[in-house]
Amino acid sequence: MTASLQGQSIELLQQLIRNGCINDGTPDSGHEGRNAEVLTSVLEGAGLEVERFTPRGDRTSVVARIEGSDPTAPKVCLMGHTDVVPFNATGWREDPLGGELIAGEVWGRGAIDMLNLTASMAVAMRHLARSGFRPKGDLIFFGVADEEAMGVHGAKWMAEHRWEAIACDYVLTEMGGWSVHGPEGHKIGISVGEKGLAWRRLRIKGTPGHGSMPFGADNALVKAAEVIRRIAKYRPRARIDAMWRAQVAAAQLPDELKVALLDPARVWEACEKLPLAAARHFHACTHTTFSSNVVHGGSKINMIPDLVELDIDIRTMPGTTSEDVHAHLREALGDLFDAVELVTMSDHPATLSSLDTPMWDALLRQVKATYPDADFLPELLVGATDARFFRDKGAVGYGTGLFDRNVSLAEFASRFHGHNERIDVTSLGLCTDLWIGVAKDLLG
Repeated sequence: MTASLQGQSIELLQQLIRNGCINDGTPDSGHEGRNAEVLTSVLEGAGLEVERFTPRGDRTSVVARIEGSDPTAPKVCLMGHTDVVPFNATGWREDPLGGELIAGEVWGRGAIDMLNLTASMAVAMRHLARSGFRPKGDLIFFGVADEEAMGVHGAKWMAEHRWEAIACDYVLTEMGGWSVHGPEGHKIGISVGEKGLAWRRLRIKGTPGHGSMPFGADNALVKAAEVIRRIAKYRPRARIDAMWRAQVAAAQLPDELKVALLDPARVWEACEKLPLAAARHFHACTHTTFSSNVVHGGSKINMIPDLVELDIDIRTMPGTTSEDVHAHLREALGDLFDAVELVTMSDHPATLSSLDTPMWDALLRQVKATYPDADFLPELLVGATDARFFRDKGAVGYGTGLFDRNVSLAEFASRFHGHNERIDVTSLGLCTDLWIGVAKDLLG
């Protein structure tokens, strides 16, 4: 680990945190232009030309490139988003926008998700440019806006309108790099795919009336409550695949519980025997999930509502189609299904990348240079990243990084979108070295 590069990553991370590019999901939040300015300065200081893309307001993304010498060689993109999620400062021990270095950790919103990787990628890119690195294929840095609101003004827009600026064969981004210590030894989790997004709005109708006479009323809110109850109780069949089997094999769990976790008929009950954090993750890894999260309806306290809209966050397993989603909802709702109008809000299937690639091998060689005892544990990400837009274009996308071996998935996840988000400086240095090593290995 190079101490000077580690220090540069720490300093840049602190700047990005302090800029407070908070994306609350509204079209003009984020103000990623602030972080775009910082990244532009960092990269132009190494002689790189930086392109800026602003589809709306201050929603700016930046792209820098070290040109390759061989047009037939693979192109690699290091992608990190520059926006962060909101926070409630009263729940934090330190200032969420302070970016303070305390006891070997940088504190602040985005320290884990994912300004740590964005900063280390930019520092790696600057170092390679300054050192005269001339890759065979293009090496691209993509500091992207709006990841926290599904990429509408960021990666999605770029893929649809300016793909030539970020086109690549391989993209490296979040999430991965934590350690798993279990019966099969030291594993490093790498995300090779992610579940699909099948968000639906359920429009539930009733008959308006006066709130003083509710007897026998056709109340849309009452029907919506029953819809919510049925969705919460619904148990879709589990999907057990090779990736899940590898995860179970690597886990520190009793053999009897492992057997149950691999049985589609028993995995739900097996999850109920786990600590809550593990149960949530394991359940999401094996099922298409349905979460009723937003309700719109009613207009006045003395009026029986005739329309309620319910937004359902549905995350689909690989191979699940839009028709499958509707079949799930029909099964869950039973006789209420025909009383509900379905509106598609998002329909993006699950994406997966092959493990049989030169990039996978290059990553593994670099990880083993730090952790000779480690091997990779491929994982399905239950959330969403911008990698899906690249996979749609035919690129291979891996969620990776390299953290201190004491950083587990549980510890990582506890800070993700939570209070007291922070990253240790050892991990920052390891990530910086990883990007440099992979670029030299695959493109050098």
